[in-house]
Amino acid sequence: MPSPSDPDQPEFRNPSLSDALQTRDLAAVAFALRHGPTVVPFRAEDDEVLTTTDPATGQGVLLLFSDIAFARAALPGPVALRTPGWLRAFLDLYEGQVTTVILDVAGPHPMRAAAPDLLAALDA
Repeated sequence: MPSPSDPDQPEFRNPSLSDALQTRDLAAVAFALRHGPTVVPFRAEDDEVLTTTDPATGQGVLLLFSDIAFARAALPGPVALRTPGWLRAFLDLYEGQVTTVILDVAGPHPMRAAAPDLLAALDA
Protein backbone atom coordinates (compact mmCIF):
# COMPACT_ATOMS: atom_id res chain seq x y z
CA MET A 1 0.00 0.00 0.00
CA PRO A 2 1.46 3.40 -0.92
CA SER A 3 2.47 5.74 1.84
CA PRO A 4 0.44 8.97 2.06
CA SER A 5 3.74 10.87 2.25
CA ASP A 6 4.96 9.41 -1.06
CA PRO A 7 5.27 12.37 -3.49
CA ASP A 8 4.38 10.11 -6.43
CA GLN A 9 1.01 9.20 -4.91
CA PRO A 10 -2.18 11.29 -4.79
CA GLU A 11 -3.06 13.08 -1.60
CA PHE A 12 -5.05 10.95 0.80
CA ARG A 13 -7.97 13.34 1.02
CA ASN A 14 -10.97 14.64 -0.81
CA PRO A 15 -11.43 18.35 0.02
CA SER A 16 -14.75 18.45 -1.84
CA LEU A 17 -16.07 15.68 0.39
CA SER A 18 -14.88 17.52 3.51
CA ASP A 19 -16.71 20.62 2.32
CA ALA A 20 -19.86 18.69 1.45
CA LEU A 21 -19.97 17.03 4.87
CA GLN A 22 -20.20 20.47 6.45
CA THR A 23 -23.52 21.02 4.68
CA ARG A 24 -24.97 17.66 5.80
CA ASP A 25 -26.57 17.49 2.34
CA LEU A 26 -26.59 13.96 0.93
CA ALA A 27 -26.74 15.20 -2.67
CA ALA A 28 -23.59 17.31 -2.15
CA VAL A 29 -21.84 14.41 -0.43
CA ALA A 30 -22.80 12.05 -3.28
CA PHE A 31 -21.51 14.57 -5.84
CA ALA A 32 -18.16 14.72 -4.02
CA LEU A 33 -18.03 10.92 -3.81
CA ARG A 34 -18.79 10.62 -7.54
CA HIS A 35 -15.97 13.01 -8.46
CA GLY A 36 -13.20 12.25 -6.03
CA PRO A 37 -11.46 9.59 -3.99
CA THR A 38 -12.43 8.26 -0.59
CA VAL A 39 -10.15 7.15 2.23
CA VAL A 40 -11.14 3.60 3.17
CA PRO A 41 -9.86 1.75 6.27
CA PHE A 42 -8.70 -1.86 5.99
CA ARG A 43 -8.19 -4.63 8.52
CA ALA A 44 -4.46 -5.10 9.07
CA GLU A 45 -4.68 -8.88 9.39
CA ASP A 46 -6.17 -9.61 5.96
CA ASP A 47 -6.37 -6.39 3.92
CA GLU A 48 -10.18 -6.59 3.78
CA VAL A 49 -12.28 -3.44 3.97
CA LEU A 50 -13.01 -2.61 7.59
CA THR A 51 -16.69 -2.83 8.33
CA THR A 52 -18.31 -2.88 11.71
CA THR A 53 -21.67 -3.81 13.17
CA ASP A 54 -24.17 -1.32 14.54
CA PRO A 55 -24.82 -2.59 18.08
CA ALA A 56 -28.37 -1.21 18.02
CA THR A 57 -29.43 -2.99 14.84
CA GLY A 58 -26.86 -5.72 14.19
CA GLN A 59 -26.49 -4.38 10.64
CA GLY A 60 -23.23 -3.78 8.79
CA VAL A 61 -21.63 -0.35 8.75
CA LEU A 62 -19.03 0.96 6.29
CA LEU A 63 -16.72 3.70 7.55
CA LEU A 64 -15.40 6.18 4.98
CA PHE A 65 -13.24 9.25 5.42
CA SER A 66 -12.65 12.47 3.51
CA ASP A 67 -9.08 12.80 4.80
CA ILE A 68 -6.44 10.45 6.14
CA ALA A 69 -6.06 12.73 9.17
CA PHE A 70 -9.69 12.06 10.14
CA ALA A 71 -9.19 8.32 9.60
CA ARG A 72 -6.11 8.33 11.83
CA ALA A 73 -8.05 10.14 14.55
CA ALA A 74 -10.64 7.35 14.55
CA LEU A 75 -8.72 4.20 13.62
CA PRO A 76 -5.11 3.07 13.95
CA GLY A 77 -5.03 0.60 11.05
CA PRO A 78 -4.13 0.85 7.37
CA VAL A 79 -6.08 2.90 4.85
CA ALA A 80 -6.24 3.11 1.09
CA LEU A 81 -7.47 5.68 -1.36
CA ARG A 82 -10.36 4.32 -3.43
CA THR A 83 -12.08 5.63 -6.55
CA PRO A 84 -15.74 6.56 -6.96
CA GLY A 85 -16.25 3.40 -9.02
CA TRP A 86 -14.93 1.28 -6.17
CA LEU A 87 -17.47 2.71 -3.73
CA ARG A 88 -20.38 2.01 -6.07
CA ALA A 89 -19.17 -1.55 -6.72
CA PHE A 90 -18.62 -2.22 -3.00
CA LEU A 91 -22.08 -1.02 -2.03
CA ASP A 92 -23.62 -3.08 -4.84
CA LEU A 93 -21.68 -6.19 -3.81
CA TYR A 94 -22.63 -5.92 -0.14
CA GLU A 95 -26.19 -4.68 -0.62
CA GLY A 96 -28.26 -5.94 2.29
CA GLN A 97 -25.20 -6.63 4.44
CA VAL A 98 -23.86 -3.07 4.69
CA THR A 99 -26.90 -0.98 5.48
CA THR A 100 -25.23 2.17 6.83
CA VAL A 101 -22.33 4.35 5.74
CA ILE A 102 -20.68 6.67 8.23
CA LEU A 103 -18.41 9.37 6.88
CA ASP A 104 -15.72 10.98 9.04
CA VAL A 105 -16.99 9.20 12.15
CA ALA A 106 -14.59 11.12 14.43
CA GLY A 107 -15.41 14.47 12.85
CA PRO A 108 -15.10 17.27 12.30
CA HIS A 109 -18.43 16.84 10.43
CA PRO A 110 -19.56 13.23 10.78
CA MET A 111 -22.49 12.08 8.72
CA ARG A 112 -24.52 8.88 8.67
CA ALA A 113 -26.46 7.70 5.63
CA ALA A 114 -28.47 4.61 4.85
CA ALA A 115 -26.63 2.65 2.15
CA PRO A 116 -29.70 2.56 -0.17
CA ASP A 117 -30.09 6.34 0.19
CA LEU A 118 -26.42 6.88 -0.63
CA LEU A 119 -26.67 4.56 -3.64
CA ALA A 120 -29.70 6.48 -4.90
CA ALA A 121 -27.85 9.78 -4.44
CA LEU A 122 -24.81 8.41 -6.27
CA ASP A 123 -27.09 7.47 -9.19
CA ALA A 124 -28.86 10.85 -9.30
